[in-house]
Amino acid sequence: MQFLLSRLPLLASALFMAAGLMSFQGEPAPFSKLRSGLEYRIYRRENGRYVLRPALPATGDPSYATRVGRIMSLHLEFRTATDSVLMHSRRQGGGQPVRVPLDTIRRGQAGGVEEALSLLQPGDSGVFRLNVDTVFAKSFRQPVPPFVRRAGATLTVLAKAEKVQTEAEAMQDVQRQMQLAQEQAKKQAAQQKLKDDARILAYLKQNKLKALKTPSGVYYVVTKAGTGLKPKKGQTVSVLYKGLLLNGKVFDSSERNGNKPIEFPLGTGQVIPGWDQGIALLNKGSKAILLIPSGLAYGPRGAGTDIPPNSVLRFNVELVGVK
Repeated sequence: MQFLLSRLPLLASALFMAAGLMSFQGEPAPFSKLRSGLEYRIYRRENGRYVLRPALPATGDPSYATRVGRIMSLHLEFRTATDSVLMHSRRQGGGQPVRVPLDTIRRGQAGGVEEALSLLQPGDSGVFRLNVDTVFAKSFRQPVPPFVRRAGATLTVLAKAEKVQTEAEAMQDVQRQMQLAQEQAKKQAAQQKLKDDARILAYLKQNKLKALKTPSGVYYVVTKAGTGLKPKKGQTVSVLYKGLLLNGKVFDSSERNGNKPIEFPLGTGQVIPGWDQGIALLNKGSKAILLIPSGLAYGPRGAGTDIPPNSVLRFNVELVGVK
């Protein structure tokens, strides 16, 4: 979307990272209309209620010039003519607002999303009905997707404007939010680490295994001691393996790959951290069980459909070669 291009890449890329939209109760008021054909209803909260703002001049909001060059924080939702949701920023971005650079509305943008957002002042909530061909040609710069065209000739945009800031103020907000998100992620990781440790200890007891533990939290059981040297960082190791969830489900193995060992340079981040740490503990020729907490495996994202989020993993490994 051209209207999101900015000197602030972080802000411009935030279209799909944002917050929530209000719903309006009762029979909706008729749309007002700009000269470009854009239809709109704009509400402002007064005394605890949303009140319809008076219609603007056909040329748009005269006060918009005072906002040009600033950054608007707002929440967005895009819907087809049949009310199918194309984008809902709160659902897709963890509650963070969209930040849109405001610029002079040029002739080529009339009737597009840029013009719709130019009508909003901080605190406003708007419902906009736009021509789908105009939006995709002028704002999205791409053909209308077939499923959108089949839905009808219009596109509805719901928007809730939070505030208008200078570029510096907006960047400070972004940095604060990133810091808060990082702090929250660290807190959640620490909590998950305790849960994983408890799960591993229970698993060891249930399966009558005696394991050693690294400072980072990887548990390992050497089932056959090798006689070779331990590999060093940067050396290429060859490993036969079987990966399982703690419920016994196998999600990957060397057998599935023709019984060929996997090769990788140790300690360079080409495998999960639990592998880099666990394989480094073994002598060449050793067989072992590695129990890897989720924070040293695939974390809260998981991996595909086979490894759920926050999964503790078991690997049966054999270090067959060190180059």
